Amino acid sequence: MRIFDPHIHMTSRTTDDYEAMYAAGVRAVVEPAFWLGQPRTSPASFLDYFDSLLGWEPFRAAQYGIAHHCTLALNPKEANDPRCTPVLDELPRYLVKDNVVAVGEIGYDSMTPAEDAALAAQLQLAADHGLPALVHTPHRDKLAGLRRTLDVVRESALPLDRVLVDHLNETTVKEAKDSGCWLGFSVYPDTKMDEERMVAILRDHGPERVLVNSAADWGRSDPLKTRKVADLMLAEGFTEDDVDRVLWRNPVAFYGLSGRLDLDVSAPDATHEGNSILRGQPRDEPRPAGDPATEA
Repeated sequence: MRIFDPHIHMTSRTTDDYEAMYAAGVRAVVEPAFWLGQPRTSPASFLDYFDSLLGWEPFRAAQYGIAHHCTLALNPKEANDPRCTPVLDELPRYLVKDNVVAVGEIGYDSMTPAEDAALAAQLQLAADHGLPALVHTPHRDKLAGLRRTLDVVRESALPLDRVLVDHLNETTVKEAKDSGCWLGFSVYPDTKMDEERMVAILRDHGPERVLVNSAADWGRSDPLKTRKVADLMLAEGFTEDDVDRVLWRNPVAFYGLSGRLDLDVSAPDATHEGNSILRGQPRDEPRPAGDPATEA
């Protein structure tokens, strides 16, 4: 079984998680830029974070046989903080990087005017750079949030079929599907969806354009939820082809819209004296101010 987790925050996970994910069949992940829990106080902290998603995490993942890509954006929660919004001016030079396969996570947290502006601006950036968009729907007032999201997308230059609307559930799946967007579902131990609800949605609405993710982060979450959904699908009578479609081919098709998805993994050199992780070599020249550390 091959699995592609299309939304997982590996910055928050350990190398043990990478090992367990590989053993469970995970061979590719996409890590969206998100809120880290501690509020950022300037655009500079975003840039260091973006550099990590472009350099360190793909390097770390490759040591465990997993292809790592990312999506970059100003996330909805921090779109409300004027200290953070100048990062929108920095995004264009990051969105040209090879490992960036979408603009995201964008969307709504509290559905404020500031979030409206950030969502519209970043949908335009996605259109300008030929990238799809990963859209976060709010955890509160989900149906209202979905409808507001779809209204903004329809007013943008980005076609609906290049948008993945994430964190869907039973109350939002039908309208999201009818819109022509791709459908994302996050499966958690306690909140959002669980395996049984996810399989019921697949039974009722089919596997077309459905992506299932673990969205594992610094909260109580489980990076193996994708495999648990796959196992339950088989137990409930879905075919192996259905599982492969939802857990592999659909995410490959969506992120493949970027033209940048590369699922070949090149393992780094051996670690030194059995250390569990390689460490980067010092740079010969100081890093120029404002220049991304990694030319991905």
